Amino acid sequence: MHSLVNGLRRDQDAVVAGLSSPWSSGQVEGQNTRVKLLKRAGYGRASFDLLRKRILHRT
Repeated sequence: MHSLVNGLRRDQDAVVAGLSSPWSSGQVEGQNTRVKLLKRAGYGRASFDLLRKRILHRT
């Protein structure tokens, strides 16, 4: 717990900026999660070409 608190204190400016900013990275994180899910679902069975098609073809 002390390590976490010390890290937050060291990066206090970044923490305050992140909490007070009106911008959100939610859309980007959602896309990353979706791509990772598709990648895991095809692991060992599908080629890169199929993965690329599944990512580009949004369902």
